[in-house]
Amino acid sequence: MRWLRIRELVRKEFIQLFRDRKNRPLLIIAPLVQLIVFGYVVTTDVRDIRVALIDHSRTPNSRRLVDAVDGSKTFRITHRPQRSHDLDRLLLLRKIDLGIVIPPDFSSRILRGNTADIQVLADGSMSNMASIRISYMTVLLEEFNARLIHDLYRKPFDYGKIDARLRTWYNPNLDSQYFYVPGIVAFLVMLLSLLFTSMAVVRERESGTMEQLIVTPLKPLELILGKTIPFILISQAQMVMVIAFAILWFKIPMVGNAFLLLGATFVFLMSTLGIGLFISTVSKTQQQAVMTNFFFLLPFFMLSGFVFPVANMPLVVQWLTYLNPLQYFLVIVRGIFLKGTGLAQLWPQFIGLAVLGGVVFPAAVNRFKKRLD
Repeated sequence: MRWLRIRELVRKEFIQLFRDRKNRPLLIIAPLVQLIVFGYVVTTDVRDIRVALIDHSRTPNSRRLVDAVDGSKTFRITHRPQRSHDLDRLLLLRKIDLGIVIPPDFSSRILRGNTADIQVLADGSMSNMASIRISYMTVLLEEFNARLIHDLYRKPFDYGKIDARLRTWYNPNLDSQYFYVPGIVAFLVMLLSLLFTSMAVVRERESGTMEQLIVTPLKPLELILGKTIPFILISQAQMVMVIAFAILWFKIPMVGNAFLLLGATFVFLMSTLGIGLFISTVSKTQQQAVMTNFFFLLPFFMLSGFVFPVANMPLVVQWLTYLNPLQYFLVIVRGIFLKGTGLAQLWPQFIGLAVLGGVVFPAAVNRFKKRLD
């Protein structure tokens, strides 16, 4: 194996990549744009809950509850219907997120020392969001209940409530961007490395330069290294760029070692570049290579734990996640970003990536042959 040949092929790949003006935005601008869009769109934070409220009581106590809802930073009363039928229609049209109905005997039951019921309606078509919104409303009603009891009896009143004092580690404010943005960084590295590598060989066939490479003294391994080394360097540069942008733009804390993260990226790229090379060798056209990418991207994304915890998946599906390099890389990225974990804690993920890369990349190299068919 001659490193001089590999060096010249790497230089040729860089010239070919940056000579095409269409590639420049994909290499530099596209990762930043995707990070901004996904960073703001992919979130589970609930900040503006639209509420329709019906007050059948119309008493000072019921108005206090209305003011408590309307004065909250999370809730916003957008509709004041008069009938329950109108409330159902607003939920059906998705013009509101929650519906609240205060019964006519609300204040009278409170003044008699009884429990007063309040009806809260939520759109259950999005079960996760509905449960979060109901939880927020429950907290507001608990606070309102405590203030109302204090004002009525003018003394401490214990009704068996648990005094829970929670302390959240690594993400004290429970900001979902802290969880999703590092995951988006990992997903972008996989997306771009797969996309460009999958077109590395097939592009030579389409442009008619594959014949020139075949007649050169380059060995198959040298040709593969010359094709993959540029994308390793580009992916590492993109990783540095999106990490810096995540820290400066989204204010995501970088607690751990950045060099350990770059080392993990290199091991992760062995798997993604191997899959990309395999796609490139089995594809006849660049369009076919791009379409084949989606066959891998969607399962990798769904089975990575990016959104849905792996522990909640069926046992058979959990076994399949061990074949997903993105799952290991996500644990590493989030651990280094938020927890500052080191190799002593992340070595199982590094071994998983190394095993996958050690199998996939050599298999893709063996699949490649210096011929046109």
